[in-house]
This record gives sequence, structure tokens and C-alpha cells, in this order.
Amino acid sequence: MSSRTRTRTVKTAAGIHTVRIPRQRGRRGADPFVIVVPERPSLTREALGFVGRGLWTFRSALAPTGLSVLAFLVAGLLHLIAWWSSLVIAPVAAAPLGWVLVMQRRRPARAAALAWRIGLSALATLAAVWLALAAGFGPLAGPLVLLWLLILIAAQTAWLIIRPSR
Repeated sequence: MSSRTRTRTVKTAAGIHTVRIPRQRGRRGADPFVIVVPERPSLTREALGFVGRGLWTFRSALAPTGLSVLAFLVAGLLHLIAWWSSLVIAPVAAAPLGWVLVMQRRRPARAAALAWRIGLSALATLAAVWLALAAGFGPLAGPLVLLWLLILIAAQTAWLIIRPSR
């Protein structure tokens, strides 16, 4: 039996796929090549895929968390690049309080609606004050990390209550 038609029995480990490539003739046949065919993804890849699919599925519910992490990173960059930016951000902290006054004058609210307006404007004011302080002193300075975490928890909780569910 010729060597071309005879099957070669090569022992391989369990779980490895063997790919048969016919012998190449001519000048191109001199270059060897390897084909790697992964059978299963690693446990790390599976875990990251699971977390990624979960974050993608609940992306609208986790919007405050994403914005909070973004604000943390922006505050760190502002602190490193231009600490004086906190002086520009600080007056913005009064904007939510002005919004409540304007809204109460244009569309007066009572009881629950007024409480939500005041609560949300207080949360937005606190977030703006945190951003100004974090840009000036750094987001990891003193109790600013704890304050950031408390604002994150409050914003995420309020978002899950206010947001219309599907």
C-alpha cells in the first residue's frame, strides 16, 4: 500500500481535534503551518461572557451606576489635569435648587410630587458638590469615596423606583 493512501494513526490527547491537511506539492508545500481549533472556551472567558451579557441585558437599569463611575473617572482626570476646574464646577451645584424653585412656580406640586422634586434636586446638588470637591482635592481624598458610594446607592435606588419597568 502506498504511503499516500494509507491512513496514519496518530495518538492524540482526549478533547483534541485533529485536522488532516493533504500534502502540498511544489514550492508552497515546504512551508509548514499549524491550525489551532479551540474546543471549549476557558472558565475565565465563560465568566466574563456571563457578566458581559448580564450588563448588556440590564444596561438601562444600571445607567446611574455607569454615570457614577464615569463621573469618578472624570473627577480624577480633572484633578490631575486642572485642579482649578473645581472652581468652575462649584457654581453649577446651585442649578438643581434653582430648578426646583422655577418648577414650583411654573407648575406647583403638592405632597408626593414636591417631595420627589426636592429629593432629586438635593441628590443632584450633592452629586455636583461631590464632583467639584473631587476635581479639586481628588476623588480618593478623605471621605469623598464614601460620599461617592452613598450618592451612587441613592441614585441607583431612586432610578429603580422612578424608571418605568418593561
